[in-house]
Amino acid sequence: MEFDFTMAIGSFLVAIVVGLTGMGGGALMTPMLVTFFGVPPLTAVSSDLVAAAVMKPVGSLVHLRRGTVNLKLVGWLCAGSVPAAFCGVLLAKALGDGEDVQNVIQKALGVALLIAAAGLGIRGYLALRDRAQGRATPGASRTALPGEPAATDIPEVTIRPLPTVLVGIVGGLVVGMTSVGSGSLIIVALLALYPVLKANQLVGTDLVQAVPLVMSAALGHLFFGDFQLSVTAALLVGSIPGVYIGSRISSRAPGTLIRRALAFVLLASALKMFGVSTVATAWLLVGVLVATPLLWMFLRTRHGLPAFPWSAAATDAAAEDARSSVRPGDQ
Repeated sequence: MEFDFTMAIGSFLVAIVVGLTGMGGGALMTPMLVTFFGVPPLTAVSSDLVAAAVMKPVGSLVHLRRGTVNLKLVGWLCAGSVPAAFCGVLLAKALGDGEDVQNVIQKALGVALLIAAAGLGIRGYLALRDRAQGRATPGASRTALPGEPAATDIPEVTIRPLPTVLVGIVGGLVVGMTSVGSGSLIIVALLALYPVLKANQLVGTDLVQAVPLVMSAALGHLFFGDFQLSVTAALLVGSIPGVYIGSRISSRAPGTLIRRALAFVLLASALKMFGVSTVATAWLLVGVLVATPLLWMFLRTRHGLPAFPWSAAATDAAAEDARSSVRPGDQ
C-alpha cells in the first residue's frame, strides 16, 4: 500500500480532536481507517498501535512532571496489562486471517468504542464531582501556602493488588485486540477501585501505564499482526502536528462541547461496527440526545450544583460582585 495523503489529512483532523479533548486516539483513528479508508480491521489495529507507541510518551511526561501519577498503581496495572496486551495480539492472530476473523475483530472494536464513549461520560462526571467538591470546600481553589500539600498531590490510597492486576489484564487484552481501551476502559475501572483519586490523577496514572501497555501491544503486532508501514507513516505524518495544534488551543476551546460531540461520534462509530442500519442509528442517537441532558441535570443537583451551568456562573459572578463591593472599613 502506497503512502496515502488523504489518510494523513484524516489523521491530522483526528489528532486535533485528541489534543483538544485528551481522548485516546485509538477510539477515533482505528474506526476512521476501517470506515473511510477501507483498511482491514486487523491492519488498522496494528498500524494504529505502532503509531500510538510513538505518541503516548509525550503526554505521560507532562503528567509525571506535574506530579499527577501514582507510580505504585502504574506498577500493578502494568504487571497485568503488559503481558496481556501481547497475548491479545496472539489471540487475534490465532483466530486466523479470514473474513470471519476480521468480523470478530470489528465487533470487538465496536464494544471497545462503546466503552470509550462511556469513558468520556465518566470523565465529565469526574470533573463535575471535583467542581462540586471545590465549591463545597472553603479555600479549595486557593493556592497552597508554603509547607502545604499542592493541589495535585496524590492522595494516600490503599493499593488493592489483585483487582488492579485483573483490571490491567482485561484492559491489556482489549487494547491488544482492538487498540482501544487504554484511555477509557482502564480509567473507568480505576474510578471504581480508587474513587479518592481526583480526575487529573486518574488520567495521569492511566496515561503513564498506557505507555508500556501500548508498546507491548505494538511489539506484538509488529511480529504477529498485520502491520503496514505506509499506514503508520500516514498516521504519524498527520497526527504529530495535529496533536500539537490541538494541545496548543485546548485551553481556549469549548472542551465540554467537543467531548459531548465526540461521545456521539464514538457511539455512531460503534453502531457502524455492529452493522446497525442508518435509521436505527439515527433514532438511538436522538434518544441519547434527549436523555443525556436530563441525566446531567439530575447529577448536577445531586452534587449541590444548579441544574443549569449558566445559573452557577451567574451565582458565582454575583457573589464575586458582592465581595468586591465590601469596603475594608465595612468589615
